[in-house]
Amino acid sequence: MADTSDTRTPAQIEADIRRRREVLAETLDEIGVRVHPKTIIGDAKAKVASNIDHTLGRAYVEVNRVVSDVKSRFVDEGGTPRLERVVPVALVVVGVVGLLALGTRRRKG
Repeated sequence: MADTSDTRTPAQIEADIRRRREVLAETLDEIGVRVHPKTIIGDAKAKVASNIDHTLGRAYVEVNRVVSDVKSRFVDEGGTPRLERVVPVALVVVGVVGLLALGTRRRKG
């Protein structure tokens, strides 16, 4: 059989009960705050904002990489344009713009 004798005084038992009630009251208050709708909504908003920040950060890095890659194709290490690459691209752009201008002109007339 288990020994059920308690050597504590009634005052000690009451003090233990009082401490335990205080701990339980704090725990219940914390649970109440955690399950409150405003807290849940705030946590959800914070998580979404964090995910958006993370996604935007990754997108920024990717765009920066692409811009640097394109720039390195058209500019040399000294910062001067590589004409052998710039001129053909410029001619293509002018040609496309010209075709678009002719196409819109024909539709109006």
